[in-house]
Amino acid sequence: MKRICLHGPESTGKSTLGTRLAAHLGCEVVPEYGRAYCEAHGTDIGMAELVHIAQTQDAMNRAAAARAAELGAAHLLFDTDPLITAVWAEMMFGARDPWFNTFTGYADLYMLLDIDLPFVDDGLRVYAKPEERRRFFDLCKAELDSRQVGYMLIQGQGDIRFCAALDAIAGRC
Repeated sequence: MKRICLHGPESTGKSTLGTRLAAHLGCEVVPEYGRAYCEAHGTDIGMAELVHIAQTQDAMNRAAAARAAELGAAHLLFDTDPLITAVWAEMMFGARDPWFNTFTGYADLYMLLDIDLPFVDDGLRVYAKPEERRRFFDLCKAELDSRQVGYMLIQGQGDIRFCAALDAIAGRC
């Protein structure tokens, strides 16, 4: 089973792409816990809440992987994982809790979604300015590079972005 994680700043189409890929591949996509948490509790969160979000996301991802393995699934998609929550800590506080450095439950493939889509403010998003989006993207890339995990940069809009993701999954890039 190939575990695939969508990675990148807010408003880069992770959830939309994940839903479309899951339908095409016939697999599960694990939703983003941080979004559900912020919808329920608001966005005024600290480091402790970020660690909680990351640990809960990791538990959700691991549980889905166990289910998918039992079913003999070929693919499993993660809308996110603790690596992006570590980047959120860097964006929000310029630091991270030591727990983030202990995380090693990496996906088999990360798809780093570029900031080449228009920013859409949905009421929960924070970093809309072009320079903030660039910094967020650069931190996302640096996180993957520093951990030496395999990733592919996914660019373009609509079908171009979708086909780039399918190519990355198939190893054609």
